Amino acid sequence: MIGLHHASDRVNDAALWNGCRASIIGQAVNDHTKIHPAIDPAQLQRLYQVSKVIHSALDQQEALGLIVREAVGLVGATTGSVVLINPTDRLLEIRAAHGLPDGSSRFKLRIGEGITGWVAQQGKTALVPDVREDARYVQIHGHTRSELAVPLEVNGSIRGVINVDSDQLNAFSETDQALLTELASQAATVIHNAFLYERSRIRADLFESLITVGQAINSAVDLDDALTAITREACSLMSARTSALQLLDESGDLLALGASHGAGEAYLNKPDVVVSDSFLGAVVHRMKPLQIENIQTSNAYQQQNMAREEGLVALLSVPLVFGGSAIGTLNIYKADAYVFSNDEIRIAMALAELSAIAIEKARLLDRIVESEELLRQNEKLSALGLLAGEVAHEIRNPLTVLKMLYHSLGLEFPADDPRAEDVRIMGEKMDHLNTIVEQILTFARNAEPQLQPTDVNKLINDLRILVRRKIAQQKVELETRLAKALPQIRADAPQLSQVFLNLTLNALEAMPDGGRLTIETRAIHLPKSAPEPTHIRIEFTDTGCGMDAETRERAFTSLLNTSKPGGTGLGLAIVGRIVESHAGRIKIKPSPPGTTFSILLPVAG
Repeated sequence: MIGLHHASDRVNDAALWNGCRASIIGQAVNDHTKIHPAIDPAQLQRLYQVSKVIHSALDQQEALGLIVREAVGLVGATTGSVVLINPTDRLLEIRAAHGLPDGSSRFKLRIGEGITGWVAQQGKTALVPDVREDARYVQIHGHTRSELAVPLEVNGSIRGVINVDSDQLNAFSETDQALLTELASQAATVIHNAFLYERSRIRADLFESLITVGQAINSAVDLDDALTAITREACSLMSARTSALQLLDESGDLLALGASHGAGEAYLNKPDVVVSDSFLGAVVHRMKPLQIENIQTSNAYQQQNMAREEGLVALLSVPLVFGGSAIGTLNIYKADAYVFSNDEIRIAMALAELSAIAIEKARLLDRIVESEELLRQNEKLSALGLLAGEVAHEIRNPLTVLKMLYHSLGLEFPADDPRAEDVRIMGEKMDHLNTIVEQILTFARNAEPQLQPTDVNKLINDLRILVRRKIAQQKVELETRLAKALPQIRADAPQLSQVFLNLTLNALEAMPDGGRLTIETRAIHLPKSAPEPTHIRIEFTDTGCGMDAETRERAFTSLLNTSKPGGTGLGLAIVGRIVESHAGRIKIKPSPPGTTFSILLPVAG
């Protein structure tokens, strides 16, 4: 592509192209009133033959090569070139040359620089009999003595210049100027139409590839496989150096790297992106694609050092939108400064739409699998709860009789009698058994919560008073970060207080030698675009010994298994069930060196 990004016409098929080409040639040959009077019939015939040749090429680069070759032959020049304006950096680049030394294609000029730049800037022809006497001349090679340069104008805009040079002084006449001007008029049309043809071909190839990409993405069942397929195919489809998916976390505050293709260590190890003050966050909020021509120099991009290390320059970021809400971004990086065309942006948006669907599909499948597993676990728990209730009830009756008989026996022995210690231990163990039975019965009853409008901040303030003595004894510092104007929720206040107390006691057991317990509340918008808070989050974070992955996985499901000395293992199981009965969710996250228990509850509707 030569970068004529502002073209608005569309060539749909070869018939339309051929009809357009025939009309252009006919106009050039038959409309003699527009041909310069200095051009005689023989030269006009020659121009006609040249027009037929250059219009025979549909390939863009082939058309440019034909134009420069025929321009040199038409006016008897030594060398020639077609120079086009790069829309990205606005520099003049040699896109086709005839007779110039090797490596000349790397030579670039600013608009206004040299004779070529002057023509591009002014839109006027330059006929220079002796380049050594023209202050504008910039030398490419030492053989040039005279130069003729005419502008290439497309739809009223200067897009480039045709140059011809000679190793002779005064090599070009006004007739040559008229011929080259007419050729430039034809060439501009050829370049424009070749661009349209090329763009149509590329568009067709892209949409064909997009269908293949969609099939590849949607064939992936596992979420990780789907994300990997998306980034891999995005790189291939967009000829990108790197592509990456950033997905919103539950809070909607951070964009975490979900998958990438072509990324190096610096990119993979970069921190999560804060939505509130980042370029990618703007893509999420606006739910519109945004691009940066060069992220290494743009202040809008915050990780310029990483970009330089990875060799990333141009960036196109497209939102992943599902159900009217953004769930992340698809980021496409090029290795050079680049302006993505509207067609490329539309292709990226179509890919992002397919990606969002594939991600939600994979997540839904994961939730189905989780739901099936939870259903099986719930069936087991229900059966175990019923069994535990029956067993506990049957145990409590004889245990009550045992305790009554034990106390009625009046077993009192002198302090130095070994039996006194035995009697004490027997009493403690019966009390311990009674406590276990009561806990099992409480768990088995699974009482339905009595939901009322509840102020969570008040419950936490009450909790501070309740545990202040135990916290002081263990030299634990308690810090509360309670959000102001926190929405009320519908909850059973006593049950929720039990949850908070259990989590606090659990944290204290994890910090026997002191530490810090932080309790935080805040309002959450789910989805992020919701006008009012939909949930509140309560987090208990300790600096204790932490929990391994297996313990975190089984924390809310284990009944009588526990790793804590003297514990029954029912505390967290009861917490999980109470939160679940309040239509909430609870998760355990490692917060080195300790642990965070995060509870999400819906606000009162």
